[in-house]
Parts: sequence; C-alpha cells; structure tokens
Amino acid sequence: MMSAAASLGMIFLWDLEEGLVQLDKFLYTAEDHIKAGAVLGIGIVGSGIRNESDPQIALLPEHLESDKPIIKCAACAAFGIAYAGSAREDVMEYLVPVVAETENADMTQVGLAALSLGQVFVGTCNEEAAGALIQRLMESSDAELDHPMARFLCLGLGLLFFGKMEKCEGMLEAVKTVEHKMGQYAAMTLESCAYAGTGNVLKVQQLLHACTEHLEENAEHQSVAVIGIALITMGEDVGTEMAVRAFDHLLHYCELPIRRAVPLALALLYVSNPDYSVVDSMSRLTHDNDPEVAQGAIIGLGLLGAGTNNSRVAGLLRSLAEHSREPTQTFVVRIAQGFLHMGKGLIGVNPFHSDRLLLSGVGMGGVLTVLHACLDMKNTLLDKLHYILYYITSAMNPRMLITVDEEFEPLPVSVRVGQAVETVGQAGRPKTISGFQTHTTPVLLTAVERAELAAEEYLATSRQLEGIVILTKNPDWQPEPVEEKKK
Repeated sequence: MMSAAASLGMIFLWDLEEGLVQLDKFLYTAEDHIKAGAVLGIGIVGSGIRNESDPQIALLPEHLESDKPIIKCAACAAFGIAYAGSAREDVMEYLVPVVAETENADMTQVGLAALSLGQVFVGTCNEEAAGALIQRLMESSDAELDHPMARFLCLGLGLLFFGKMEKCEGMLEAVKTVEHKMGQYAAMTLESCAYAGTGNVLKVQQLLHACTEHLEENAEHQSVAVIGIALITMGEDVGTEMAVRAFDHLLHYCELPIRRAVPLALALLYVSNPDYSVVDSMSRLTHDNDPEVAQGAIIGLGLLGAGTNNSRVAGLLRSLAEHSREPTQTFVVRIAQGFLHMGKGLIGVNPFHSDRLLLSGVGMGGVLTVLHACLDMKNTLLDKLHYILYYITSAMNPRMLITVDEEFEPLPVSVRVGQAVETVGQAGRPKTISGFQTHTTPVLLTAVERAELAAEEYLATSRQLEGIVILTKNPDWQPEPVEEKKK
C-alpha cells in the first residue's frame, strides 16, 4: 500500500504542481502505510527539481516528527530523494538528529536518514554530516550494526566522499577503529566511493586482494569490494573489459558472498547499456543453483537494459516470469521488467554525461543504493523495505536529445546519430561518429551513441549534443541556391 501510494509520485515525476495535488488527499487518510506512501511521493515527484516555493521543505518536517515509525521512515527517504545533491544546510538540521538518536533508536530510521544525508551532500566532504555518521557508527551496539539497515549508514558515509580520492584518508582511519564486521564494510564502501570512476589500478588490486580470502561468513565486505571494482573501473572501456575478465575468475573460484555480488557489479559496469556478451553472461546466471545469485542476476538484467526496451532482455525476462514458481522470484522479475521499460523507453539511469566524461554523484548514489539493498535482498527489498527501490529516482534522466531556440521553443533540426568514436590525440578533424543515420530532433540516444548537427544553419551553444541543447542561428550561413530546371 505504501509503495502504491508513492508510485503516484513516479507517475507525476518532475510535474510538481499536479503531483502534489494528486498526493494531497492521501495525506489525510487514517491508514498509516498509505499516508507514508504519500509522504514518500512528495519527495519523489520533485526529485532533482528546484522550485521557488520549495513545497517539500514546508510539507516534510511535520511528518519527520510523527510518532508512527513508518511515516518517519518515509519522510527521511523523501528528504534524500527530493534534495539529492543540493547540499542544503536546512535539510541537514532535520536529518542529523534522527541519525544521532541512540536511545531506543529504530535502525531503519537511522539508516534511511544517514543515506539521505549522503545523497543530499554527495561528494561535498561535509564535516558536520561526516562527523554525525562516523560518531553514530562508533556508538552503535553490535545488535544495531547487525541490523540490515546498518549498511546504509556506511553507504551514506561513502557518498559524502564520492569521487574525492585521498580526502577520505582521515575518515578511513576512523572507520577502521570500529571492531564489528560493519567496520570493514564501511571501509570498503568509503574507499570505493572515494575513487569512483577514476580507474585507479592500485585500488582495484587492493579490492581484488580482499576477495582472495575464502570466507563463508562475515564476508559482507567482500561483496562491497566486488561492487567497488566495478565502481572504480566504470566509464572507461579498457578498465571495464579487464574488470569483466576479473569477475569471470571470481565467479569460478570464489565463495558465495562474492558470487552473489558479481551480477550486480556487471550491471553497474553496463548500466543502461545492454552489451550483447554481458546480457549473455547474465542470462546464464539467472539459472544459477543459488537463488540469491539468480535474483541478483535478474535485477542486474533490469539495470543493464534500464530504459532501453531492449528486445533480447525483454524476451529473457518474459521467459523467466513464465517459468518462475516462487512468488519472490516473480516479484524480482517484475521489478526488472519495470526497470527495462522505464518511462516507456524514454528514461535511462546512466550516470555519465557530457559525452561520458563526467560522472553524476547524484545519479550514482541512486544506483548504488539499489545495489547495496540487493546485497541482502531477503531482508530489504523482499521484506518490509521494498520502498528503497524509489531511490533510483535520483538516477533517472531523459534519454532524448531536444533542440530549442533562444526563447526555449522546440526547434526541430536534422542531426546525425551514430556510434561514438574515440578521437583523443588524433590529428586534424577526425570523424567523431561512425555508421550514422540522420534523424530530426527530438531523438533518442543510447549510452554509446553521439549526435552532431547535420547542417550548418544553426550553431549549438554546448560542445556536446545531449539532453536539452540551445541552438542559435549561424550568421555566416547562406542557403544553397536552388538550380532552376532546364526547359
């Protein structure tokens, strides 16, 4: 019921006025779960939107003080989704007290508030937020750290130092003083987030070394190390290929905790980019003897094809849905199908932008949240914490290339769309795309495609043609004279 009410936020995603009108009636219901869903929907509908009236900060704080745990949890999650990447101090003032609470604390609320802090201050190294999270980690009892939500305390801390490399060293030393197994989990998460997208070979070796120990239990940190390898090497073709080979070895020789993380790591490497060979490997893993490896592979298939409507992935998921005998398996397949047909194929979750040069911390935070939840699917997504899936909202972005004029009116022009070609270090003006087709905007681009203007009538104000591009008239352009037909 909670997820159903929150799904209204998804349906009206980015349409703040209409979405809030539709959700409003559910805020006054007597049923706690429906009310909590509406609160979460308020966060979802305005994900990544900056509005002058700022309705979320006006509506959410009262629900954060609710005496109903489920509504409080929804408010914590809604803050993280609505204000991801905004680094707003006023949001921190609401979330830090929830994280710092130690007496009779509900670990679900603490975990969600910590995760939301990480999402809001992603990549900022904010001292106050980091101090609150590390202190909570150190003060937590063993029973609290054994709770499934404790992992999000670690992920929140990792996101604060996202992509900041050696700036995490001091925090890393502090985390290592935690004696519980979650200390190792936090250290791995922190280090892999700090070096995300850098392709740092030494860190990859370090994480591979952590995977060499043959542990049957207390091996959660090894699962994170596997995802960390994908996180560090992603976005760069050579590193990605080497990581895929390393994962192949891990599948053959390593224990279950590592094998369970491999399909999720493969999905992270090729998110919204269904490469034929990886889809093939993933389809084999969906029939694995271990149900958790199979479930991870099914979610992985969904993330691989997120928003692409890929027919091969759709066929595999359909056959899995037809043959699944367990309700949990069917549930996971349905989630994967939802990912695949995201926004009817118009929305993707690829966190790279500016011609695959820059990595979005906010987008990556959304994907990582879902992956960390999948590491313990039995106690999170398949239990009472299914609404964590809504964190993927932060990663959603339109796959269209839309061209507009200087008044922001749609301006259809011809563009050539083809496979992106690496032109770094080549002399002259080499071709940037190969095997192109000419389309009229708006046009859909996949993760590995690039677009360029077909005619010189307009000039683009940005170097990369992706998302919304403003075009200006080329002052030097002259239409080609039309030759008169000979009589």
